[in-house]
Amino acid sequence: MFSNHAPFKQYLQTVYPQENIKRDDDALTDPINQLNEYFSSLRRKFELKLDLVAPPYYKKVLKMVANIPYGKTASYKTIAEQTGNSKAVRAVGSANAYNPIPIIIPCHRILTHSGKLGGFGGGVETKVFLLELEGAL
Repeated sequence: MFSNHAPFKQYLQTVYPQENIKRDDDALTDPINQLNEYFSSLRRKFELKLDLVAPPYYKKVLKMVANIPYGKTASYKTIAEQTGNSKAVRAVGSANAYNPIPIIIPCHRILTHSGKLGGFGGGVETKVFLLELEGAL
């Protein structure tokens, strides 16, 4: 299924340098099933236990992003305001760029204050696809 997982393993070794990283396909079964349901429009919210390794502010932002409902969007500015620092718009963007599990933590739902798409690590075309899938565009 995931024949070339070397880049992901390399990422994990960077984030968890002390750990012995081993592939466990059984642990991926539920996330893969939930992603398949999402892409079949059968799932609107992911139900996975997440253990984010991120700076505290990034964790705060990503938890807020994870709660943006399916089919809805929010702006970088709105998220910054919700963190208590309305001027932290760029920090919100940085936190989203740091997001290790886009789609599951739906950073594609974040738009600029003016409603433009802004960036997305998977490319703007992918962001458009995901937002159209959810009926947000």
